[in-house]
Amino acid sequence: MPRMFKRNSTKKNFLKFPLLSDPDHKVAELYGAWGEKKMYGKAFMGIVRSSFLVDETGKIMSAWYKIKPENTVPEAKKILGSVH
Repeated sequence: MPRMFKRNSTKKNFLKFPLLSDPDHKVAELYGAWGEKKMYGKAFMGIVRSSFLVDETGKIMSAWYKIKPENTVPEAKKILGSVH
C-alpha cells in the first residue's frame, strides 16, 4: 500500500493510529486470514474477510472472521467498552 494512501485514508477516517500493509500476506497467514476462496467456480488464494482488535502490546483482544465491514466497528466498540 503506498504511503500516500495510508496517510490519506488515516486522515479521511479520523483515525488516531497508522494503517498497516501486508503485501506478502505473511501476517495474514499467521492470523489465519489468508486462505482459499472461490468465485464463479474458480478456486484461488486470497484474504479471508476478517478483523482483529490488537492492543498496544500486540495481544489479539478479539478476532472476527467472515464479518461484514459495517459490523467491524460496532463489534470492536463492544469489546473496548467492556475493557474500561
